[in-house]
Parts: sequence; C-alpha cells; structure tokens
Amino acid sequence: MAFDVASVRGLFPTLGDGWIHFDAGAGLQIPDAVASAMSTGVRALPVDPSGVGPQAEAAADAERTARRAVADLTGADPAGVVLGPSRSALVTALSDALPASDWTGEVICSRLDDEATIVPWLRGARAHGASVRWAEIDVSDGTLPAWQYGDLVTGRTKIVAVTLASSVTGAIVDVAQIANYAHSSGALLVVDASAVAPYARMSIGELGADVLLVSPERWGGPRMAAMAFAEPDRIERLGRVSMDPGSTGPARLEAEPMAGPLLAGLVASVEHLAGLDGAAAGKRRQRLTTSLEAAYEYGQRLTQYLINSLIHLGRVRVIGDDAHRVPVVSIVVEGVTAAAVCRRLADNGISAQCDVPSRALARIGASEAGGAVTIGLGPYALPYEIDQLARVLGSFG
Repeated sequence: MAFDVASVRGLFPTLGDGWIHFDAGAGLQIPDAVASAMSTGVRALPVDPSGVGPQAEAAADAERTARRAVADLTGADPAGVVLGPSRSALVTALSDALPASDWTGEVICSRLDDEATIVPWLRGARAHGASVRWAEIDVSDGTLPAWQYGDLVTGRTKIVAVTLASSVTGAIVDVAQIANYAHSSGALLVVDASAVAPYARMSIGELGADVLLVSPERWGGPRMAAMAFAEPDRIERLGRVSMDPGSTGPARLEAEPMAGPLLAGLVASVEHLAGLDGAAAGKRRQRLTTSLEAAYEYGQRLTQYLINSLIHLGRVRVIGDDAHRVPVVSIVVEGVTAAAVCRRLADNGISAQCDVPSRALARIGASEAGGAVTIGLGPYALPYEIDQLARVLGSFG
C-alpha cells in the first residue's frame, strides 16, 4: 500500500496555518494525538511516581509505559531505557556515571555529530584528563567515512560517540561497520539516532550500538530524550546520577523523574509513528516497522525530488547531492547569506533552519560562503511545497 500523505497530513492540525514547514530538524509539527495526550497528562499526572496514592501509581505506570514505547522504537529492552530532559543531559549523565577506568584512554568523537552530543564528551574528557580523537567528514559531500575508524580505534580507545545520520547534511553513517572497530578494542559505542528515528526503522542490536539516543521532538513528540542500553545490566555497573539513593535500574541515571505530561506525550508520539501506515497491523514493534518502512520509501522519493529541483538552480549548491541520506539537505546560495535566504523564504511562507551550529558545516566552509540553510522534510511534506521552495530560491537568479 502506498504511503498516504494526505491521511498523514490530517494528523497535524498546525499544517493549516498556511506555512510550509521545512524545519523538521528544529522539531516536527505536533500531531493532534500527542497534544491531546499531553493535555490529559497535565490534569491526570500532576505528581511524581514516588508516592503511594492513585496519581503517583498512575505516574509510575506512565513511566513504565514510556520505557516500553522507546524500547519498541529502538528494538531495546524497557529495562535499559533511560529518560531525560535532553540528549545533552543524558550524555552528561552517562559521562558522569562511567567508572574512572573508562577515562584513562581515548574518546573518539565525530565532526558530523550535533553539539548536544559532542560537548558533554569533551567536558568529561577535559575533567578526567582523557585525550580526544576526531573522526573527520569528507568535505566534498558531508559524509562520515566509516573506514577511518580502523585507524582511529586503538587499544586505548574507551568510548566511541557517533551519529547515525547528520542533522544538517542528512548523510547516513555505516554505524555497523564502526561498531566492529569499536568492539574489537572493547570500547563503548554511543550512537545518536535522533535524525533517523522519524524516517526509518532501527534496531540497537542490528546497529551494534551499546547505547542509543533519540529525541522525541524530532518525530512530533515532546522536548525530551531517551537513551537505550543494549545490555540493561550495564547500568548497574555505572555510578548513580539520581537524587534518590534507593533508585535502581534505568532510574539510576535519571537525576529526577520526568513529568507525567511529557511521558504521556512520548507514548502518544511513538503510537503516532506506528500508525503512519494505515495497513500496519500487529504489536507496536511490528506496526512501527511497517509504518517506518513506508515513511522511509516516501521520504527517499521526496528527497530525490527535492535535490533534483535544487541542483538545477544556478546559484544553489546542495551539500552532498549524491549522499545516502535521510530527508535533510543543507544548501548554500552563492553570493547570498543564509540569513537573507531564510528571510526571503519566510516572506513567502516557508520555514527552514538557518546557520545551524555544526562542526560539519564549518569544515565544509559554509560560513565562508555566508552560511548554510538546512531543509528538513517531515512525513507530511508534499512535492508542491518543494516546487514552492524552488520557486523562491530561483528568485535569487
């Protein structure tokens, strides 16, 4: 069954605001089901799960349900799902919880990653005196060659942090190959899958990741984050971050419980993903697989249409037009600053991201060209909207 984009658009009331939303990296539009779940959660879940009253029990159940939802999305065990306010907060918690022995060697970071998942590792390395090595991008197309990890990973490597796909170039990384290098030295592999989660099925086991990060706002959920462990028992060997000295399991890495409305919104957002394809059936993990495979195929077709529409514009340069990617593209308009491009787009009812802080874009030289504009397609994007984007960009000559 073909992906029914008209049906999907009906799930997002804000699409009726007259704007074309090409800023998915800043946060997908909120489905009505998610907004309703969070609104209900505000009223029904006002307390944390530590008490014994009915509302506290409901909050504890919401927490368990949220862990199961993330586990279904990532192919993980609910007992290994840690919840937190942001990716940076969760990576910081993991960094703080690692034993001192994990800081006696090297940390490998990637220039393709977001600052939210780079900076906590740099701070941890600085605090413990560990050295940092960098995986570099191919400046010709914004990809991250996996082969370089064969040289980067050594017997001293303790942590490898990498993204599954870039939030600015969209380039997909061969994490499974990197996992082979990381595990050959016994290093912990931490993968940020936030840019992929809205568009494709994933499995922590197939990727070979030890820890997998996701951000629900990227697929229309609340602004929070989750961190799944391939081996839940590993959590018990880490230091405690929680303010509760009696915390066990994933709660050990959660400074404080997450608010009930956010948990309710998280569960609703995963259910939303599972229902993107009307033909999806079975348990939630099965429905997620069906829906995300359909969304992936639609997104790939639409992305190719986007790139074909842009590369024929005289002053527009697409960064990595041949890269295997999720539906995210960054462009530079020759002789025009990114800020000016975004203003022209906004004047025509199109929202896009302007000059996203990115070490990858800096390496490519986007700042010298006036900055880059990042276009992120949601599952509700239409070819007609891409035509409108091309028309406005074409007005630069």
